[in-house]
Amino acid sequence: MKYMILSYASQREYDEMSGKGDTWSAADLEAMTTFMATVNKELEESGELVETRGLAAPVHTRRVGTRDGVPYVTDGPYAETQEVLAGYWVVECESFDRAVEIAGRLGRCPTPEGATATMYADIRPIMESADDLGF
Repeated sequence: MKYMILSYASQREYDEMSGKGDTWSAADLEAMTTFMATVNKELEESGELVETRGLAAPVHTRRVGTRDGVPYVTDGPYAETQEVLAGYWVVECESFDRAVEIAGRLGRCPTPEGATATMYADIRPIMESADDLGF
């Protein structure tokens, strides 16, 4: 079964990591990227990693919707949003429990003190067909 692990952070963390603050040091960024590269390599070697990507800062987001049948576009970030999608992993593993285990490991990524307070992950099974809706 395939699962998507959605990793969330905050706009503040993006700002900090890009140098607009004093929480994330160069050593912190190096520790994070080394940790992620190690986990990704291990998942690839086990055959469980399908794909993973980090996402650009929310300021580069465009939201597209429809009002009265007319498409509209707004720019991000959104003031009402406390958390933002930071990246994702698609894994193929034997069970939901294994996907939770992988997400738990990702949650142990080294960060500066307090940074993990706004970070979490959602895990969702990926449907192969409409039959997977479970109605």
